[in-house]
Amino acid sequence: MIDIIGSLRKVVASDRKAGQSAAPSKEDRRKQHNLFEAAATFVSASVEEDQARLDEASGWVSPEALSFGVSELACRAVIALARERGESPQTVARTLLGLPAER
Repeated sequence: MIDIIGSLRKVVASDRKAGQSAAPSKEDRRKQHNLFEAAATFVSASVEEDQARLDEASGWVSPEALSFGVSELACRAVIALARERGESPQTVARTLLGLPAER
C-alpha cells in the first residue's frame, strides 16, 4: 500500500511556486489543468519522488487551490480505505498517522 501519510507530509513540506508571472499564451490556456489534476499529479509525483513533476504540478494552479485539492484527495482516500476495510474513516485516519485507537 502506498504511504499516503508520507506523501501528504511531503506536500506540507514542499515549496510551492507562487504561479506564473507572465500572461499565459494561447497554447498554455489550452493546456490548463484543474485543481484535481494538479493534486493527483502532485501527490503521485511525491510518492515517486519525482521533483520535476512536483514542480510542474505546483505551477498548474495557485498554492491555495493545490492545497485544497490535496486535502480533498486525502479525504477521498481515507473514505475509500475505510469502505474497503469496513472501518470508520476516523479509525483509518488514525491508523495511517500511526496514532493509537481512540478510546
